[in-house]
Amino acid sequence: MSLRIRGEGIMAGYWGRPEDTEAAFDEDGWFRTGDIARRDEAGYVMIVDRLKDVIIRGGMNVYPREVEEVLYEHPDVVEAAVVGVSDERLGEEIAAFVSLAPGSAATGEQLQAFAAERLARYKQPREVTVLDGLPKNATGKILRRELRQG
Repeated sequence: MSLRIRGEGIMAGYWGRPEDTEAAFDEDGWFRTGDIARRDEAGYVMIVDRLKDVIIRGGMNVYPREVEEVLYEHPDVVEAAVVGVSDERLGEEIAAFVSLAPGSAATGEQLQAFAAERLARYKQPREVTVLDGLPKNATGKILRRELRQG
């Protein structure tokens, strides 16, 4: 489900951006967070991923965070980011980018095989690229858009 919230502590809008503010709130005053969430049996809400980051591969939704969590299970992986890249046949394909611990010698192919043992076929990255480090903003958030642009 797409997560929406409402309450006194929610922002009034985006400063100087009335069109973005209008798009972010529905007619009842609920703020669209841009997150995909699920609710468990006890009623707790868990954020699954960002709506804009979901990869649609051959009609199947793939949540990058799920693939990243598998890559983080590998002892050599320090950072991981998964993005969708354009594919003529499937619409989008899954590309993973990782950085490794110092002294590690894991290859993209080895990490791809590692993920293949743990993920459904349609969720497996078709390419794993090993980088010295992943691009980040000033707060340390990985910049997926730079990875998508290559």
